Formats: sequence, structure tokens, C-alpha cells
Amino acid sequence: MQGRQAGTALLLLLAVVVAVLPAPSLGWGVDGHLIVCQIAQARLSDAAAKAVDDLLPSDAGGNLSSLCSWADKVRFRYHWSAPLHFIDVPDNECSYSYDRDCKDEEGVKGRCVAGAINNYTSQLLTYGSSSPSPSSKSSSSGQYNLTEALLFLSHFMGDIHQPLHVGFASDKGGNTIDVHWYRRKTELHHIWDVNIIQTAEKDYYDEDAGKFVDALNKSIKGAWLDKVQEWEECAKNQTACSDIYGSESIAAACDSAYKNVTEGSTLGDEYFGSRLPVVKLRLAQGGVRLAATLNRIFGESKP
Repeated sequence: MQGRQAGTALLLLLAVVVAVLPAPSLGWGVDGHLIVCQIAQARLSDAAAKAVDDLLPSDAGGNLSSLCSWADKVRFRYHWSAPLHFIDVPDNECSYSYDRDCKDEEGVKGRCVAGAINNYTSQLLTYGSSSPSPSSKSSSSGQYNLTEALLFLSHFMGDIHQPLHVGFASDKGGNTIDVHWYRRKTELHHIWDVNIIQTAEKDYYDEDAGKFVDALNKSIKGAWLDKVQEWEECAKNQTACSDIYGSESIAAACDSAYKNVTEGSTLGDEYFGSRLPVVKLRLAQGGVRLAATLNRIFGESKP
């Protein structure tokens, strides 16, 4: 219990320290990450749900979505984590290659969101293995903080499904493309992180992210049901398939996010209406795949 309280205190302290700092665009906004994690948590197996509850800080009350934006909040404290939120691909290259693209600005391989997903998946696979306690917060060797590994993985699974997190290097995934969202000046990246989701919540869901989650879950169990198994599966017995997710995102970035957008564009009803289905799909896929990954890590027994 002492370790659990200490971990909780550290996470809360880091969140408070960075709360007053300015926040660049890094991943879906708070609502986007909440949506991904709420979809995921409802799909966890008994074994995975138990492990997630065990690893979450006690103050989270067993609610994974309450901490799914933690990785954004601590990026100023954990400076090394900044490149782990995205992938830069060569300009106008609408494909992704791990060997070519998964590196940071210094060229260090594996330092991108796909590499981070692989890394934290591997860390979580050590949960419970020869540990002194079945509810240990760290790996048996003490090498990994598994609470942080869970929070990073949950966040990065959302990030990699945001199309502009696998975007062109020169514009930093749309962060340097200034546009207007209706009358408000912003950046293209921010529109995909926040504005499309917020506009959808305002127009269709009474400004309630929970109602957005309900609508997506209805589609997952209905219109998308025949595709869900394909979303969940990983080739070659892999636990996570980050290369697939990254390839899908750069394709969506080229086909939707960047399409017909130039510096100074005003994006309104036409852009919103035609891109919202892409955002809905990527949020749903992110949630389904996060659950599938956690189930493979912690156990597939069904709830």
C-alpha cells in the first residue's frame, strides 16, 4: 500500500507542477484521449481489468480515462518523452516505414510513438512475472514503473490513431500550418486534436463526451461490428501492431487531414462534415485496439 500511495503522490505532483505551463499540441485533446480509454476499459477481459485496476493510482478510482492525458501533462517534467508522441515522415510521402521514420531529431532509432508503444507493451508483459507480490507496481527486477508504462501505453495508443501524429516532417504534423476553424485562428494539427471533437460534441452530443462514447460504442457493436475482429488482430502473434496503426494514420493524413488545405485556409462546415467520420473511426479503432492489446498483455479471459 505504501508503494501505491507513493506512486499516486508522484503522479499527482507531476500533474500539478505542469498544469500552469503552456501546452503545445500533443495527441488528441483531453476529450479524445478520454474517449479512447473509456471505449477500451469497457472491453477489457477480467484479467486485464484486474491488472489495470491494480496498476492505477488509488486516486483514479479504477478509472483509466481519468489519467489518459497524463503523458501530455508530464512531458515538461519528462523531456525525453516529447518525441514519443508522434512520427515524422518525409514530406508528401504518404506511407510509413519503421526503419526510415521511427527516430527522434538526433536520429536515435525507436524514439517515436510506434517505438514507444512497443517499449511499454514489453514492459507491461513483465507484470506479475516472478514478482514478490501479485499486485506489484514495478517489474520483478524493479527496472520498470508499470503504472507509468500503463499510462504511457494508453495515451500513445490514442496518439498513433490521430492522423496528424504521423505527419510530414516540415510542418510538424500540421502544427505550423496556420488556418481558421470557422472564425478562430488555429493550426491544422489543433483542429484534429481538439476542434473537430469539440464541435461534434457541441452539435450532436450536448457537449458531453460520454454521449460521444455511447454513440461510438453503438457503432462498434453495430455498423462496424464486422470489422472489429480485424481491428483487434495482430499479425505474427505480436502483442501490439503499431506499424499498422502508423501506416493507417499517414494514409488518413494524406487523404483527409492535409487534403485541399493550404496556409491561411478557412475550414468550416464542409471540412467538418467530411472529416468527422474519419475522427470517429480513428477514436473507435484506438479504443478497440488499446483494449485488445491490454487483453493480450494481461490475459484474454472474457468478462
